[in-house]
Formats: sequence, C-alpha cells, structure tokens
Amino acid sequence: MKKQILSIAILINCFTVKTVAQELFSINKKEIPVSEFKRVYEKNLNLVVDEDSKNIDKYLDLYINYKLKVNEAYALGFDTLATYQRELDGYKKQLMTPYLQDEKAIDKLIEQAYYRTKNEIRASHLLVKVSKKANEKDTLEAYHKILEARKRIVEGGEPFEKVATEISDDPSVAINGGDLGYFSAFKMVYSFEDNAYKTKLGEVSMPFRTRFGYHIMKVTGKRESKGEFEAAHILVRDTSVKGKVKIDSLYTKIKEGAVFEDIAKKYSEDTGTAALGGKLPKFGTGNMVEEFENTVLGLKNINEVSKPFKTRYGWHIVKLLQRYPVGTFEEEKKEIENKVKRSDRLQLSHQAVLNRLKKEYIIKINPKVTEELKKEGVNKLPGMKPSDWILSINKKRINVEAFRKFAIYNRNPNISEIFEQFKDKELFDYFKEDLVNREPEYKNTLTEYKEGLLLFELMQQKIWKKSAEDTLGLKQFFNTHKIKYKSKDLEEIKGQVISDYQQKLEEDWVSDLRKKNVIRIKEKELKKLKKTYNQ
Repeated sequence: MKKQILSIAILINCFTVKTVAQELFSINKKEIPVSEFKRVYEKNLNLVVDEDSKNIDKYLDLYINYKLKVNEAYALGFDTLATYQRELDGYKKQLMTPYLQDEKAIDKLIEQAYYRTKNEIRASHLLVKVSKKANEKDTLEAYHKILEARKRIVEGGEPFEKVATEISDDPSVAINGGDLGYFSAFKMVYSFEDNAYKTKLGEVSMPFRTRFGYHIMKVTGKRESKGEFEAAHILVRDTSVKGKVKIDSLYTKIKEGAVFEDIAKKYSEDTGTAALGGKLPKFGTGNMVEEFENTVLGLKNINEVSKPFKTRYGWHIVKLLQRYPVGTFEEEKKEIENKVKRSDRLQLSHQAVLNRLKKEYIIKINPKVTEELKKEGVNKLPGMKPSDWILSINKKRINVEAFRKFAIYNRNPNISEIFEQFKDKELFDYFKEDLVNREPEYKNTLTEYKEGLLLFELMQQKIWKKSAEDTLGLKQFFNTHKIKYKSKDLEEIKGQVISDYQQKLEEDWVSDLRKKNVIRIKEKELKKLKKTYNQ
C-alpha cells in the first residue's frame, strides 16, 4: 500500500521552479503555476489508461485534491515525525550520491582499471611504517630513512632484495625479499597500484606514502593478464621425502585412470576443499603462491592434470577446470564500474567534485583565526570567541566552535591539514544543502518522495486505519448499500466492502478539505489549457 501511495505521488506531483510563472490556481493564496500543472500533465499523459481522465477539468480536480491532502499533512505536522525524518534522510543520501561524484573522473578511472585488469605488473617493495598519529619529526625521519634506502639501491648498486630484507617493515619480507609477485587492478590500495603502473620496468620509484607508511618499489615484470581460473588440487602437507613419496603414489593412481575428484576426497589434506573433490574458488593473479599460480598457468587444456609440485604449504597436484579470460571493455565495464565505486580510488572522483566547487563557490577564510590556530593550536585561541567565524562559503559563515568540535576527534598533529579537511567537509555539506537550488531534477525527485511519504502517513491515519478499526461504520455502510452487493453476507465480500468504504471515506474527507480551504482557479489560464489539450 505504501508503494502505491508513493507511485500516486510520482504520478500526479510536479514542482515549481524559481521563475516568474503564470498562476493556474491557488490554495489559501498559495499559487500553483501553469507551468507546474503542464509539466505533471504531460509527464503522465501516456500513463493514464482511462481516456476520460485525460480531460483537463478532471485532471485538475485530481491535482487539486492531491495538493489539498499534502497541505493537510504539513498542517498536521507529519513532516516532523521521527519515522518520516529518518526515512527521508536515508533517501536523500541515496539520491544525492550521483551528484557527489564526477562522471568524467569515474569514466577515466574505469578505463584505467580495465587496462590494468588486462595488463599485470610485478613489483618488489620496501616499507618504512609511519603511524597515522606520527608527528612531523617522526614522519620526516621515516622519509629520510626510505630515501637513504633508495640511494643504496639506485646509486650504491645494492640488490633491492638485500636492502629490503634489512630495512623493510613489511613482515613478509623475510619470506619474499619484498617481491609481491604479479598483481593487477584492485589487488592493492590504489596509491600503491598507481605508483606501480607509473614506474617503468626495471626502475625504482621515488618514495610515496600510503596509509601504511612510506614505500619504494622496483617494477620487475609486466605481462598480459591470463584472467581467472577454476582449478582443483590435492594437497599433502608433509614437505619431506615421505610426503613426496605419497604425492607421487597419488599421481600414479590418477595416471592409471583413477578419478581425480575421488582421490582428492579420499586423500587430500586440504580440509576446506577435499569434500568438493579438491575444487578451489575462482582465482586470478596474486591470489595464490607463485609456484601454484605458475603451475596452473602452465596447463594448456581443460581437465589437464599437473605433475606433483611443491610450495611452502606442501605437495600439490592440480587439475585445470575452467579459464575465464578478461573480456572486452563493454563486457567488463559494469563490473569494473562497481569495483571502482567501492574502492578507495573513488576519492579521486570526490576530489574532482571538490575542485569544481572551489571554483564555483566564494570561499573566504578569516586570516586572524587561522593565524591564531597555527600559533596556539585548536584548544587555545586567545581573544577569539566560539562564535567568531573561521570560514565562509558564499554567505554562510562557519564558526570557530564548529572547527574545534571537528578537530578534537582528529589526531593529526598538523593543524593546517586538519583545517583543509574541515574546509572540504564544510564545502561538501554546503553543496548537499545547495543541491535543491542547483539541480531541478534532484529537487523534483526529492519533493516527490517527501510528499509521497506524507501522503502515505496521512492516508494511513485518515482512511486505512479508520476503515480497519471502525467495524460499526463498516457494517452501517454495508447495510446502506446492500442492494449493490446483491444481498450477500458481509464476511463473504468483506474485501470489496472495505475498499468501497475507504473510497467513501476519502470522498467525504476531500469534500471537507475543499470546504475549509479557499481554492481559486484562473479561468483564463484554464481555458488556454483546454484549448491546447482537450482535442
């Protein structure tokens, strides 16, 4: 029922724009322009099945009734209900999401991600950790440390693996010497991935920072992606000669005709896949240890079985079940777009929106306040009042206290960086509030939803709840119209009677609304509409 009311709201609602418009009718001196009525009428003309309802007079009556109900909902304060506010806030967040993204930036990120999905890269890295809470001194020390490590490799000629093993704070360095193997898009944090693809083969990058700290990397390989695979395996965990003897005996059984899946179920020591005949989840580059991945890549035919091979987890035999090569851009676009919008690279789209807003809005910073902040910090502002403004966006001023509340939960010791974050947040908040002025489509859709919710709450109270609870009124209505129901029992046709009773309640209620509100129609404008549409 709620969905029906929302669809009714969408069907008959329309909205005024901030232009001088010719009035069609008014309710208690509140004007509804011709342009609004025309827009909703034309928008829904093809949705009206009943030809008679396309008549301008009848449609106008329907539209006035709708406006009367919405006005009544506001008058009764339904827009202040907690449930209404909560549902509306959730919808607003959903509705404004596309406006907080830059479509051109997203398109570029999708194209970039597709290229990086098609082309894999191999890199070794060295990490010097930097805490998010690190002060300027500790951050600078970490930067100089990794810069010195790079100098040893680039200028001193020391092997990257040797320096990484000595310096890197990545615990896996003890196993891999910093080598991360091959990877592609979405396998690393975006800033790491981006630096990898921008570094030339064989070169060592300059230091760059991620949330983990400072990195340098050496790109050691580039190749076209093989896509994803489905495979099954048999595992013997014992890496000694005893384990080798066991895996060889299992391989012999398969070569002699035993079913791979049966052997996996009976002998594989991978408890997670044995019951499935050894079947692994679909995987791509970077998901498995290198020896395993290379063995799968080396299998040429579907259902081909590898010879036994060893990884740090034990002895394996692998069977190739299926290949999933990377599709065309059009085939992959939707999935990549979803990944982009879920990944940290979406910040680039947000930043593009911010950069545009910084050009469009008039942003001013109170120089007195910001200088005091740099000297004294956020908790001490000599001579400054909490109400003093620190930032203004167009004509809106944001006070010092708002910044203090923002900064108190931010552990970044750099007050300038905190202020930039605060400025960006306030800019986005202002933009969200300003969307109704900037984007007519957003305003219209939001108003449709707001009024649809209000209408639902109103109908629930005035019609549906009353018809369900007023058993005496329902019986009286049934007895009054017994001839219409051909003397059938109420219980036999109760659904139809309730529907008719609801319709009668609504007609009486609308009649009362029309009596207590002053409605004026501009006959001259109505006549023009009839001439245009009633043909």
